[in-house]
Amino acid sequence: MDADDSVVEIVVCLGSSCFARGNSENLAIINDYVLSHGLNAKVRLTGRLCQDECKQGPNLMIGGEFHRGVTTARLRELLHQPDSPLRGNHGTA
Repeated sequence: MDADDSVVEIVVCLGSSCFARGNSENLAIINDYVLSHGLNAKVRLTGRLCQDECKQGPNLMIGGEFHRGVTTARLRELLHQPDSPLRGNHGTA
């Protein structure tokens, strides 16, 4: 389906290690970002359990790119990068 081509998937690891190490906060940051930038129709936010990278967590994927050790500060950087897949789908993000 063509509409899905423009959807960016964000996958947050919800395993106990990643969640306790920061993905609980990261999930809230992502939700706020999506809502404040009007990206509801452009982002598919999903959660998964352990991705076997626990020691390097918190882990998440944005647009198919895997990121390890994502602090809240690093997540904000990823969301606001000029080449972020989210910005490509929403020119003013």
